[in-house]
Amino acid sequence: MVPEIDQQRFAEAHAAGALVVDVRNSGEYRTGHVPGARSAPLPDLPLALAELPRDRPVHVICQSGGRSAQAASLLRDLGYDARSVSGGTAAWLDAGRPAVTGDEPGTGAVPTTSEETR
Repeated sequence: MVPEIDQQRFAEAHAAGALVVDVRNSGEYRTGHVPGARSAPLPDLPLALAELPRDRPVHVICQSGGRSAQAASLLRDLGYDARSVSGGTAAWLDAGRPAVTGDEPGTGAVPTTSEETR
């Protein structure tokens, strides 16, 4: 079973500088992602492994939790301390939390609704 982190605990970890990897496709990522999240679409995740540290938790997020669970399982099998973000980006946005648009992780946030990312 893949460890999950709920939205409240994820928000706290994010505020403290957590490493976030978004495994949605690039189009989904561009329309709105968690500020600071690195894009690594699930099919390309093996290419991003060299950039992921093994000495800290990796919070994996997708749209609703399915792809992030797959990615977290893969990462855990490879020795990473990975956990899937329960509810994904949709739940993050539904809670009124900030999002960034575009191809870069970004740190500033713009209001985005979950309907815009679907």
